[in-house]
Amino acid sequence: MRARRTSHCGTLPCPWPGWTGRGVGATPAILAWAIHASGSCLLALVLGLMAVPGRATADAWDDIAARKVLRWGNDAEGGAPYLFHPEGDPGRLEGFEADFAGALAGRLGLQHAFVQNNWDMLVPALLQRGSFDVVIAGLERTPENMARVAMSRPYFAFAQQLVVRADDPAHDSLESLAGRPVGVLSGTASHRLLQANGRVEARIYQDNVNYFKDLAVGRIDAVLADTPIVQANLASNPGLRRAGPPFAPGFYAVAVPTGEERLLARINDAIGSLAADGSLRRIYERYGVWDEGQERVAAWRPASDGATSPTPRPRSAWREWRTLLPALLRAAVTTVWVTFGGMTLALGLGLALALARLYGPRPLPWLAMAYIEVFRGTPLLLQIYLIYYGLSQEAGLRLPAGVAAVLALGLNYAATEAENHRAGIESVPRGQWEAALSLGMKRRVALRRIILPQALRVALPAITNDLVAMFKDSSIVSVIAIVELTKQYQIQAIETHDYIGVGLMTAGIYLAMSWTASLAARRLERSLRHDRR
Repeated sequence: MRARRTSHCGTLPCPWPGWTGRGVGATPAILAWAIHASGSCLLALVLGLMAVPGRATADAWDDIAARKVLRWGNDAEGGAPYLFHPEGDPGRLEGFEADFAGALAGRLGLQHAFVQNNWDMLVPALLQRGSFDVVIAGLERTPENMARVAMSRPYFAFAQQLVVRADDPAHDSLESLAGRPVGVLSGTASHRLLQANGRVEARIYQDNVNYFKDLAVGRIDAVLADTPIVQANLASNPGLRRAGPPFAPGFYAVAVPTGEERLLARINDAIGSLAADGSLRRIYERYGVWDEGQERVAAWRPASDGATSPTPRPRSAWREWRTLLPALLRAAVTTVWVTFGGMTLALGLGLALALARLYGPRPLPWLAMAYIEVFRGTPLLLQIYLIYYGLSQEAGLRLPAGVAAVLALGLNYAATEAENHRAGIESVPRGQWEAALSLGMKRRVALRRIILPQALRVALPAITNDLVAMFKDSSIVSVIAIVELTKQYQIQAIETHDYIGVGLMTAGIYLAMSWTASLAARRLERSLRHDRR
């Protein structure tokens, strides 16, 4: 008589009848049970999250008043005169927007707290209603911004200013710069103006400093920026000059989540009182940004700047795919050549490092090990900054952005590829060396014709994995004004407000590139298998 089987499933239902959970044959059953349990837990988590009341239903002003702190978002990389760390005191923030935020909070009877956030992602972060309550970051009061968030009355007046090198008499207007590279801050009114112009080559930067450096060394021909940015940077760059008078005037305003009318009304009243009693003027005079144009702030009345708050029009990446997809594909081309250029350099340099470490005379092995540890132990982003800006500043080596990107990726990944090559070489049996040498081959010939082909077969899967990883890591090079695929996604997502639709398109392009590279690598692996049956 067969012994009766008992269930070990506990409170969870068993995946198959009579399952004991014992033995090798139970593996499929264990997997099915795990999937069943995971699905149950995920469903419970989703239902639990849906049952939690959303924070968006709470009144922002009541939360702020109870907290007694106004949290304002900005990017400390914005630089002078907006927001900066004074020399010798990196823990403190100064700038006219820091002082304005403090004065605004004080007029509201609150303390204030700065929250760091990437500049061109401030509005999306504000809409999440998470880490900060308002944005005080030189955000322009334009119809585009007012379609996404509510904006206060202005607190600062600015205009657009074109800047060129002092020894460049040929360019004094955007019309004279047709086809030439012009630096611009991502997501600003300057950026949108260049996009509308369409005749110049916009080089997109993520801070207010580095495009002036690139202009000074000749990487770009001009910079288009707001007047406060220009004023601060020209003071430290005597080799640059203003090209023509300021144009396209506008206002900065405080951004508030849409629907927070009580908070917006209190901020408007506070800004009005700061302008009326001269507090704004005293702040701006301290940083040298007061001019006659600031009188427009105190005289401002609703709709006097022509910027009305339009009803947001829902946009979908799927409806606009004929426009979005070509832009993403053009950026993908940049991703491809940067990646393959970097990987080509990494493979060649990595092999040289591996050979130096294994067979080089002293001190080559030590130097190779030092290189590997330094480049593996420091961030790729830091290496990009050092290569692109550091070499230009200290050595006068003005590398184009594309060359610097390929060089940084190649030098960084060479450290990893060196270890892949070393592992492949050391995996070849010692007898292969002995057999080759016994046939009269020189070590160099044996290495090239016997050892390295076998080592490549072992290292190829790891190299393929690194190639796929470099496709994704290439997104970091956007910090030096290269618009690759991820940067183009960010630009288009901010423009359309459809992060999911544009994100799925972008992810599909990345997947297609990575999958194609993986298929090619697997085909190469099969061609290298000489022991196929």
